[in-house]
Amino acid sequence: MGKTSTANLLLPFLFVLFSSSPPLITTEASKLGSFRFAPRFFGRFAANADLNNLQTHKSLKIQYETRYFTQVLDHFSFSNLPTFQQRYLINTDHWLGPNSMAPIFLYCGNEGDIEWFAVNTGFVWEIAPLFNAMVVFPEHRYYGKSMPFGSRDSAYKNAASLSYLTAEQALADFAALITDLKRNMSAEACPVVLFGGSYGGMLAAWMRIKYPHIAIGALASSAPILQFENIVPPETFYDIVSNDFRRESVSCFNTIKKSWDAIEAEGQTEEGLLRLTEEFHLCRNLRSTQDLEDWLESAYSYLAMVDYPYPSDFMMPLPGNPIKEVCRKIDSFPDGTSTLERIFAGVSVYYNYTGVVDCFDLGESNQDLGADGWDWQACTEMVMPMSSSQSTSMFTAYDFNYSSYQDECFKHFGIKPRSRWITTEFGGHVR
Repeated sequence: MGKTSTANLLLPFLFVLFSSSPPLITTEASKLGSFRFAPRFFGRFAANADLNNLQTHKSLKIQYETRYFTQVLDHFSFSNLPTFQQRYLINTDHWLGPNSMAPIFLYCGNEGDIEWFAVNTGFVWEIAPLFNAMVVFPEHRYYGKSMPFGSRDSAYKNAASLSYLTAEQALADFAALITDLKRNMSAEACPVVLFGGSYGGMLAAWMRIKYPHIAIGALASSAPILQFENIVPPETFYDIVSNDFRRESVSCFNTIKKSWDAIEAEGQTEEGLLRLTEEFHLCRNLRSTQDLEDWLESAYSYLAMVDYPYPSDFMMPLPGNPIKEVCRKIDSFPDGTSTLERIFAGVSVYYNYTGVVDCFDLGESNQDLGADGWDWQACTEMVMPMSSSQSTSMFTAYDFNYSSYQDECFKHFGIKPRSRWITTEFGGHVR
């Protein structure tokens, strides 16, 4: 493809393109005690990626070279601070080079191991040959192998060491890396197009806004950039997930909605918790109903995010139209079947569609929050108010309480969030 045709193909990307679909973010909510925290995105999966067993990785034959770039710890001061090594993945197999002004596709790394995002972003790899594009996947600081201060333990030691974990610093990392890479490859004239999904999509959109001289466009997929400062109603996300299930089956929606009370009623005693452990085939005895409810809530929210019309193993091995299959399971039992038996059959579509899991490990629900970068980000600038409506949501009713949110963040990190900083820094609705 020549220089002219490459430029023509890039014309649709000359503006920031935001996804028109609902903000399908995941909600495996971290819990500070019993407090409902901000939603995390993909970090839990990205941290434990089995790259050799991903269908996407195999079918697309994704190949890349792993490199490292020396990054400044603080882009916004001139203090004599240590640098760190930022990992990035690069593929130039289809790139025509600087003489053809061939484009560079840069995926803005999310809150997790960059290799997991690389093998799960098929669209970029599919279109790169069509555009004769270079592909670059830089890793987000404080995630994967891109750890300041030499190790994860040192990077996550305390609020002082975590203070450089911000979206602004991450965007500056991407800007510095791509500028240096273009200079070293004599590719200063080659256009850069940004890509990202979920939090990565937010970064792609924000980078296009903050660094328009570096990137000519951004494709921000399922990026909840309006989930701040009540720009959209706080019930929006849980309503969207609930409507996905209601659309498939009203009875399925109602069964899930009343299951929370059934779980609470059963879990009032030690004997009841033991029965729940057995009912849901848990590997360890249930200590609280909250742990089980979080596990179920995660499944429903992830199902809404990966409700593809074809089989996939993006997060779990799933059939096509998995919500339809979940509701089919829930609705298939005869009258008189208990609500919890129906719920277990439905959620097993998500957690055990292959049928190979003997028991389910809910994980450590009260893990040290210092070990998770997203919790830090949610307690500083990524404050996304989320509530669940009694009338329209199938989840337990919940009202976002900013005062409690502040108190919990201060309790665990010794800091208070800046709820208006994101909209101050990056904007929101035009008022």
